[in-house]
Amino acid sequence: MINWKRRLGRHLGHAGLYVIMTVLALPTAAVQAGSYPEKPVTIISDASAGASPDVTTRFIADGLGKLWGQQLIVINRPGANGSIAARAAAEAASDGYTLFMPSLSTFVALSNVAPNVPLKLPRDFATIGFAADQPMFIAVNPALGITTLAQLIERAKSQPNTITIATTGVGRLTHLTGELLQSRADIKLVTIPYTTGLASAISDVGSGRVSVIIEGYAAIIGAAKAGQVKLIAVASQRRLSEFPDLPTVAETVPGFSASGWQVLLAPNGTPQPVIKKVSEDLARVETDAELQKKLAAMGTYPRPLTPEQALDFVNAEQTKWAPALQRISTQ
Repeated sequence: MINWKRRLGRHLGHAGLYVIMTVLALPTAAVQAGSYPEKPVTIISDASAGASPDVTTRFIADGLGKLWGQQLIVINRPGANGSIAARAAAEAASDGYTLFMPSLSTFVALSNVAPNVPLKLPRDFATIGFAADQPMFIAVNPALGITTLAQLIERAKSQPNTITIATTGVGRLTHLTGELLQSRADIKLVTIPYTTGLASAISDVGSGRVSVIIEGYAAIIGAAKAGQVKLIAVASQRRLSEFPDLPTVAETVPGFSASGWQVLLAPNGTPQPVIKKVSEDLARVETDAELQKKLAAMGTYPRPLTPEQALDFVNAEQTKWAPALQRISTQ
């Protein structure tokens, strides 16, 4: 394929090429911003069909579809820590008709676990906005006699290396949250890895074989309602309206937060007017009371952010989790 940008550059130099490229781009951007979208829009998801991030993506897609009067098609490309979906999205046309909804695990991952991850912004994609987050819950065996996070930390300090914590995947957010909690609270827990799945881990916490587990709402709420485990804290930025009596971790460990999250991206080169429109419309959809109610029932919470704010958020999250990833990789 002829690289016509390079060929023009040799003849005109960078300044001349920039002027021509700008002039050529203006009509296209103007048309796309003014009439976009004129046809169905595809959102590529790195989540499996039916998983919480997939459901969130479909709720948001439905809201955007109603607002635009166009169909939004969600395509699931799970696997390889999100790199399969990322590659498909990166190779799509940068016209705004293919968007990408990756999860935290595509940005916060152990090195060399999959090709081309973790993703970096703005190097790999253009940021549109923030979709939603799902805070982690800390739960304990009810017979442990611990009802608050402060009590858990106090016991861990007085009896180091005796309190056990279940983890269902090395490098997963649940594992990282446990590592971050130990670092910030200056405690040492004994990690018990599970390869047999979440059900086994929760069962062992419920029976008292293991003391602590950290999981998201969908994974833990059934066991909590059944009395198998006791919730003692949630790692959200503020108390959740659905759990007004459940303290945040930050109330005991200042500044602490840990949530799974999703952001909406577009292939690099997507016209800025299109990105601006999608970002603004995404924010409108996220303020819809009915959508917020549906997501809250899943323990998921939308948070409208501008492209710049979403970019800063992702970069801050990668910085926050880097030490925990480093510790895990050297263990």
